[in-house]
Amino acid sequence: MKYVLMFVETEQFAADLRAMDEPERERAYARVQQWFADHGDKITHHAHLLPADTATTVRLDRGEPLISDGPFVEGKEVISGYAEIDVADLDEAMAIVRAWPACPLVEIRPIAG
Repeated sequence: MKYVLMFVETEQFAADLRAMDEPERERAYARVQQWFADHGDKITHHAHLLPADTATTVRLDRGEPLISDGPFVEGKEVISGYAEIDVADLDEAMAIVRAWPACPLVEIRPIAG
């Protein structure tokens, strides 16, 4: 079964990361790199997204498309990255997510097809 894991960064998590000194931040990034290495046999693709203020949103539900800079809504939580995984079932996906060492929220969503 294929799933996408969407890593959701909160304002508090981002503030905590900015407040870290360089060695502490490097250790945090190393934990993330280790998580990807530990689960590399299940991860088929992953990417870190640029900040939400770099987004372009297109609304299609009001006649003519309305295009705006930035995210659709101002939020306290934003998706900062994702990983696609290929696992046996949701239980295995949840086991992988339980070990995630960074953002405090991860959404698991099945991939159609």
